[in-house]
Amino acid sequence: MAAVNLRNISKRYADGHAAVKDFNLDVGDGEFVVFVGPSGCGKSTTLRMIAGLEEISSGTLEIDGRAVNLLPPKERDIAMVFQNYALYPHMTVRENMGFALKLAGRPKAEIARRVLDAAQMLQLDELLERKPAALSGGQRQRVALGRAIVREPKVFLMDEPLSNLDAKLRGEMRASISRLHRRLGVTTIYVTHDQVEAMTMGDRIVVMKDGEIQQIAAPIELYERPLNKFVGGFIGSPAMGFVEARWQSGTLSGAGFTVPLPNALHARFALADAQPVWLGIRPEALHLAAADAQPGHACLDGIAEVVEPLGAETILNVSIGASERLVARVGGHLRLRPGEHVRLAVDLDKLHVFDRTSELNLRAAA
Repeated sequence: MAAVNLRNISKRYADGHAAVKDFNLDVGDGEFVVFVGPSGCGKSTTLRMIAGLEEISSGTLEIDGRAVNLLPPKERDIAMVFQNYALYPHMTVRENMGFALKLAGRPKAEIARRVLDAAQMLQLDELLERKPAALSGGQRQRVALGRAIVREPKVFLMDEPLSNLDAKLRGEMRASISRLHRRLGVTTIYVTHDQVEAMTMGDRIVVMKDGEIQQIAAPIELYERPLNKFVGGFIGSPAMGFVEARWQSGTLSGAGFTVPLPNALHARFALADAQPVWLGIRPEALHLAAADAQPGHACLDGIAEVVEPLGAETILNVSIGASERLVARVGGHLRLRPGEHVRLAVDLDKLHVFDRTSELNLRAAA
């Protein structure tokens, strides 16, 4: 196991494009850190620089206290799990898992022991003589994990390893990888575009956009205290919705609504008179208002556009004003049709307010 330290890491290509900009992160010994963000944000490029598969343009990378910028991948004591499995089709599961050890000249008895230990951990011991073509997608991914485990590296690097699997298998593999990490305790850096994976697996999450870090925090902190509008909208499923508003005389007013803020809540936000803001509202912060609820009392009026009954709950997509949309998560037995008027009450204690210009969370900055 080892700590991984990135100091002012940048990646610039010959055409001048900066894929990663001034990236700073300390990954603790045995920690599970997830890089998450939309496609093209620089998360895989950063992982490949740690692996030695991409040259670092500037900055310093340390693994276990040693600068490794100039070391080739094989000398960094890392093991990488790829999206496409990268298994040798002519080799059995046993041969695939032990191949790196064979190249390293390890004794046959040691290779056999390590392969069997990893296979039992991953429930692959009955598949050791099969070839990849005879395996399911989930089994192939477990073989790729096993190949990394047998090397007993200081650091695991995983680049979207579950993106080729169906939803059910992704859920099962998330749980398997989490169990493995708890058992092995190896420092792990995991890349995904799926924020559900990030929230359920990581000790900490690094949210990236356009090559830059937006926020580094534990999952629940990211969810409850996003530093900016991008993080607020990216983390959470269904996503946080946003409506334009303006702070004036104790109220937040927008297209067709006025939401008063009690003094106790106003104190949480750094708001100036007439300041234009975004209201960030998560689906669970909205519920159907009582039939006799009065307009202007922390309620938003809109039109139900999409009604998605899921059994235990219903997801409502509601248009607010001419162009804004919110998503509400409400009770499962809802008799509502698209096109009907709906009044949503807002849980003000869960409200987020972002500056319209900087898009910073004014509550987080207070």
